[in-house]
Amino acid sequence: MNISLGSGVYLNSGCVILDSASVSIGDGTMLGPAVQIYCPEHHRDMMLRKAGLERARPVTIGKDVWIGGGAVILGGVTVGDGAIIGAGAVVTRSVAAGATVVGNPARPVRQS
Repeated sequence: MNISLGSGVYLNSGCVILDSASVSIGDGTMLGPAVQIYCPEHHRDMMLRKAGLERARPVTIGKDVWIGGGAVILGGVTVGDGAIIGAGAVVTRSVAAGATVVGNPARPVRQS
């Protein structure tokens, strides 16, 4: 098992973590229902895909992060402390500490 959970982490029902690489979730982070974290990736090259080869990249989620229901976080992503990921967001790139991201693909929301 490649999953490390900090103190007070909350995972709601139906969360999926495919931990082909390391997944680290920091203290006080909350995952809404049906959040998905995927470390594995399939090759874009058809021959490598047909051979069944798969690669994986780690996911690191900081402290006190709030991840809305149905969000998807892909391999290679780091989510900074205190970030918010909106429900249904598809996170393909790292998220800065304190940032709020929404959408598919996830993009920062301007702070007012």
